Amino acid sequence: MDIKVGFREMVKNAEAVVETINVAAAMTLAGSSEVVFIDLRDVRELYREGKIPGAVHVPRGMLEFWIDPESPYHKKVFTEPKRFVFYCNLGWRSALSAQVAQQMGLEDVCHIEGGFDAWKGAGGDVEQVPKR
Repeated sequence: MDIKVGFREMVKNAEAVVETINVAAAMTLAGSSEVVFIDLRDVRELYREGKIPGAVHVPRGMLEFWIDPESPYHKKVFTEPKRFVFYCNLGWRSALSAQVAQQMGLEDVCHIEGGFDAWKGAGGDVEQVPKR
């Protein structure tokens, strides 16, 4: 099978149109009532590694459905006038997700360069997520 566009090119294209912030900048936003951190990782990653304190878990496969107010799966958090900081493990899924969120009309979105891995590496606080 010949792939027309690989994931690396897709991520590069997304990062050309979305704001990417480094982990130091992300840490300054943590705890702000004006900011919502969106964790796009699989729930097994959350159970294993934890998350940024207060982050909202949005499974990557549900993002578009949770953003769209016309969707039966819509989540009100996406109608709030907040800054949305997307992250995943390394920053690939979050770049693609931030691009999708922008295309869907969210205006103040960015993603964390290096993702949760960079967050932990910089000594960022981690909230454990108990298995349900």
